[in-house]
Amino acid sequence: MGGVNDPLASFAALRTDEGRSLLDAVRDVEPSQELAAATRLRRDHPADLVSAALAQARLRQRAVAKFGAADAARMFFTPNGVEQSTRTSVATYRARRFADPGELGVRSVADLCCGIGGDAIALARAGIAVLAVDRDPLTCAVARANAEALGLADLIEVREADVTDVDTSAYDAVFVDPARRGGRPGGAARSASVRGGGRATGGRIFDPEAYSPPLSWAVEAARKAPRAALKIAPGIPHDAVPEEAEAEWISDGGDVKEAVLWFGTDAPASHRATLLPAGDTLVSPRATMLPDPEVRPVGRFLYEPDGAVIRAHLVAEVAARVEGGLLDETIAYVTSDTAVATPYATAYEITDQLPFNVKKLKALLRERGVGILTVKKRGSAVEPEELRRKVKPQGPGSATVFLTRVRGAPTMLVGHPAA
Repeated sequence: MGGVNDPLASFAALRTDEGRSLLDAVRDVEPSQELAAATRLRRDHPADLVSAALAQARLRQRAVAKFGAADAARMFFTPNGVEQSTRTSVATYRARRFADPGELGVRSVADLCCGIGGDAIALARAGIAVLAVDRDPLTCAVARANAEALGLADLIEVREADVTDVDTSAYDAVFVDPARRGGRPGGAARSASVRGGGRATGGRIFDPEAYSPPLSWAVEAARKAPRAALKIAPGIPHDAVPEEAEAEWISDGGDVKEAVLWFGTDAPASHRATLLPAGDTLVSPRATMLPDPEVRPVGRFLYEPDGAVIRAHLVAEVAARVEGGLLDETIAYVTSDTAVATPYATAYEITDQLPFNVKKLKALLRERGVGILTVKKRGSAVEPEELRRKVKPQGPGSATVFLTRVRGAPTMLVGHPAA
């Protein structure tokens, strides 16, 4: 078996009968047990293979959060592959948009910069034939192994190539997931096609033209295809979004996971916020998006828009639905005297409004017997844990405190989730 400098040989050894047996043996080994397990297994197996199996077991354990226990136990991963792969719930949603006859209705997709194959797997499970392209040999080997492990090899062709050299004209759509991490310190960023392999050596990239390949290349590739989707960072500047693209921000369980630029949809030149797992979608053409809501005094209810709504600049649309305005022109908290059920914001009933004063807050919480305290903040430098330590909540009651600004003034709002 190859050593640590021969990752392809190490990975190939994991797929032998001996390697698979070792993977089964170390599946449930906890970090504190690794040394003992390694010592025991090295009596009968090559040390490099034992190390590779233990490393793969750790990656599979980490991958459960994104891929689920059943798939993670069968798949193979690289460190970057676990970190940068799309969460299955998000990849599945995107694949359904591609496949749905009422949406894009495609039957084949060229997945450029495919990494370890997470998106290709979701597309194939939606019944789409996939060409999965990456330049890194190990990443391609892992993607190919994953397609086989999940019974999708007939729908996923993995090709080792530079994505800029691939002819995608035979495919109904293109999907591009550029690398958004820097290269080695002091050097140029590595090609996007090596996204899945090796170690991350740099931080996240925020300039879309520093993606690899650059966003401008990906946009041109999308424009040449009948349909396309480009996965981008949620924080992309809105002025970097092409005029004809539908820009979609996706959250899962309240956390913003990604943004996608869609080409060839029924909602061009629009912004969309999609909230998983329910799949609620708020969409507005850019030309008719509402202006910022007016600033109003604190009302009976506070609405906290979902992060995807905020990223999509659709807070005004939510405010209109709840007949509300803003607490402060720079903060995405909506206030209203009207109780309106909406999936796009969490509603709280406000019971108290205080200027920022820890002693007054502590006295109020003590008077109410609040021991379970949730602290949220926007527009405040105070850390929630710091405030919690200072007020020392005690008692059977519960409350939510918002650290924010009201018309520019530091303010504490106390309340609870609306019924």
